[in-house]
Amino acid sequence: MTWKQVNKIRRRTNGSWNLEEVVYYRLWRLEKASMEKKEVEEQMELSTWKPCLWSCAVKALSSDPLSIMAAPASSSATNIMLAIYEKKTVAVDLYRPLRNYIVFNYSEREAQNLEDDLETLKEMRNNIERSSAADSLPARRDLLQNYFKALTAVESRFPISPDKDHVNSVTFTWHDAFKNKNKASQQNIHLEKAAILFNLGAVHSQIGLTFDRSTVEGRRQASHSFIAAAGAFAFLRDNAATKASIGSSTTVDVSVECAGMLERLMLAQAQECVFENTIAKGSTPGVCSKISRQVGLYYEEALAALNVAPLTQHFDKTWLSHVQLKAALFYAEACYRYSLELHEKEEIAEEIARIKSGIGALTDAKKSSPKGAAQQILDAINKLETNLNRNLERAMKENDRVYLMRVPQASSLQPLPAFAMVKPLNMNEVLDASKDKMFASLVPDSSAKALSRYTEMVDDIIRTQAEKLQQGSELARVSLKEMNLPDSILALEGHSVLPTALWEDVEAVQISGGPAGLEGELQQLRDLKRVNHELLVQTEELLQKEAVEDGQFRTQFGTRWTRPQSATLTKNLQDRLNRFAGNLKQAAESDVKIERSVRENMALMSILDRRPIESALPTLAKPIMSLDANEDAVVGTLKQSLRQLETLGAQRAGLEDMLKDMKRKDDILPKLMTSTGSYEDLFRKEIAKYNQICEEISQNLQAQEQLLIHIQGQNRQFAGTFNIEDYKAACEKCYKHIEAAVAKYREIKENINEGLKFYVTLQDAITSVKQQCSDFVMTRSIQCREMMEDVQRQMSGLSFQDGKNSGNNNNNNNNNYNYPSAAPPQRPSSQPESAPRPPYYHHHQQQPPQPPPSVYAQAQHHPPPPQQQPPYGVPQQQPPPPYHGGSPYPPPQQQGGQQPPAGGYEYGQPAYPGWRGPYYNNAQQTQQQPGSFPRPPYTVSNPYPPNQSGYYKQ
Repeated sequence: MTWKQVNKIRRRTNGSWNLEEVVYYRLWRLEKASMEKKEVEEQMELSTWKPCLWSCAVKALSSDPLSIMAAPASSSATNIMLAIYEKKTVAVDLYRPLRNYIVFNYSEREAQNLEDDLETLKEMRNNIERSSAADSLPARRDLLQNYFKALTAVESRFPISPDKDHVNSVTFTWHDAFKNKNKASQQNIHLEKAAILFNLGAVHSQIGLTFDRSTVEGRRQASHSFIAAAGAFAFLRDNAATKASIGSSTTVDVSVECAGMLERLMLAQAQECVFENTIAKGSTPGVCSKISRQVGLYYEEALAALNVAPLTQHFDKTWLSHVQLKAALFYAEACYRYSLELHEKEEIAEEIARIKSGIGALTDAKKSSPKGAAQQILDAINKLETNLNRNLERAMKENDRVYLMRVPQASSLQPLPAFAMVKPLNMNEVLDASKDKMFASLVPDSSAKALSRYTEMVDDIIRTQAEKLQQGSELARVSLKEMNLPDSILALEGHSVLPTALWEDVEAVQISGGPAGLEGELQQLRDLKRVNHELLVQTEELLQKEAVEDGQFRTQFGTRWTRPQSATLTKNLQDRLNRFAGNLKQAAESDVKIERSVRENMALMSILDRRPIESALPTLAKPIMSLDANEDAVVGTLKQSLRQLETLGAQRAGLEDMLKDMKRKDDILPKLMTSTGSYEDLFRKEIAKYNQICEEISQNLQAQEQLLIHIQGQNRQFAGTFNIEDYKAACEKCYKHIEAAVAKYREIKENINEGLKFYVTLQDAITSVKQQCSDFVMTRSIQCREMMEDVQRQMSGLSFQDGKNSGNNNNNNNNNYNYPSAAPPQRPSSQPESAPRPPYYHHHQQQPPQPPPSVYAQAQHHPPPPQQQPPYGVPQQQPPPPYHGGSPYPPPQQQGGQQPPAGGYEYGQPAYPGWRGPYYNNAQQTQQQPGSFPRPPYTVSNPYPPNQSGYYKQ
């Protein structure tokens, strides 16, 4: 015992006790408490409470024997609870009337499509009618919930009323649950929905009584069932009771008053289960008192409803007795628990007053309550009353001997504190029919029009808010651009940036190789020019070799060598080779101009090779001299403001996405179809969910407006500190330099690409001509061998007859030979049948003719003056400009047809009767059109035509 406790006792006894007396009194209390240990244990009736409460008693004895009192078990240990019986109904046919309505107002096909829904509805109604005790309560609960959702779908699509245009052949009849002889019949769906909600609450209450409330888990599950029952009765009171009570035919059990009373009763029983678990867990007396008091308040509210019309004469007296005794029991229980807490605080006077108040409540309840109450409740009241009287006696003795405190009147006490642990279950989600697919294809015109109107309202909100967001972002972008932000800050940190369009141009240049890659492309031009030159030389060498061989045989055999000379047959090929040579010559001149342009402009374009290109930009540095040295502070403040502005922009992007997502998910049609109230009320409720995001958008824009004002002031200070104007001028100069370099690079690049394209096309054309020359040489070689055999037979010592015959044959062959020309044959229709045949030979040459020199070689070694006509008959036509405005080197045309060879020779006739070589066959199959040779890119007299590119204008 501490001196603090001794002084406390002295203060309460006005110092009349000395220390010795206090010690003796404490020892007496300890001895008395130990003697009462057995008595306390006998009062513990529930095994679940005994360990907990006894541990509390032992702890109290060891700490302060003066504060020990009996802690008996709760008087509600043997309590009983109530369940509600279901309402009974009369059979009704929904299938036929609803199907007829669909056929009449929609179509027979629609009725066939909804056959399954009609059958399901019919089956559910039949199961409701066939209620029996053998049915599973959870299954019954699910049936009632599904049928209520089906009725909600029916209500919005099938108007049930006596009206002739409505479903007027359906009448719902239900009996009163508490007075079965009373019944109500109505030709509307409101009575049906109210009865189903009543039965749903009744089934939940019955489920609550099925759990074993001697265990913690059983009491928890029972509490949940009573909470669900309270939710069903609350939903009935708020949504269906008023509509079902309209008219002369109605019952009291579905009235607003009865539904409210049943809700309070179910909440009282749910809170009672929580109180039992609280006692079992060994909670403090103060907590137990609050929970017990709330149980009593729920019972008191239910009792008040039972004592007024229309319920006062509707329920049996046992209902009134049960509720009245429960209300008094739990009020007294709260007083008892609260008195234990007061005793621990040594507030003996109020403890005595609370105990007397509880005893008085129990006494009045037993006197005034009707007879018929359950014996378990009466036993609990008697036990609690015994405990209260014993504690009252003990408290009064202590007060008389030790505390001597004045006991206040019960009317002067504050109300006992209460704490609600339960509330009705929200049945809106449980009974939500918007996700149900029954009769979903039936959309009345009123619902469709309402949906269209709501969609327009939502679209208007989305459009207005999206425009505000876009305007805010555009305002921020324009304002920052005017202030040259954040480019100025980046430049100060060494991270200068180019304008987006110019940066993209530079990136494209660097990806394509940049100025440093132009040398490689020029080398490609040189390589392609060399390849074309070699092909041209090889082709001319083929023709020259064949002409030399033909001249040697002509010299050897004289007049017997009767085939035409090679120079006559290859004239067309030589003309084409001449044109190719001219093309190459003028292309080489253009290549020289390109290379010169690259050398002259490399210094200008070299800036494009800087990587990154931003390294070529001027930098923004701190001033060399500063008076107040506040540059860092100025920059830091401006950076922070820019970060805040960036955060606001990110928030706007998120808000815009949120708006779009809300609109995408906003499907109000199911709610329209299940709504039974005004569409305007539903619209206001649904549109309200956009209010919060609209408010956030408004706040974001206001914050940005204020922030931009601060940034403008900070930027003016920044510009004055770092001399931004000179930096801007230097940047503009650098931008123009880069733009000029990009333009020049593109011009040169375009000319090089045109040159590459020309060389590739020319190479294909020369390759084709080379193949024709190879075929020509092969054919002439075959003819040469055959003619040599004929000449050798003539010169051998054959018989005169053979010689004569041979001579005749030779004369015939002379008339039939047609040696090939250098060009493929014309179509048969283009050559008249009366064309004269050429003779075997025209004259006898004592010396073999010298082959004509290579025209390309002549062009290479003795080029004509620039202002003279070329010696190889270039057509006098004005070509397109080189490397710009079109292909600089016009590609050779397809080898579809050629001009007929000069001299009138036909190419394609057999060398002698009966002989046909592969070249002739190929020539006959591939008829060609005139103009198969490429036109030269430029004329010698004016190698660069008037329509020049910017490059040639330099």
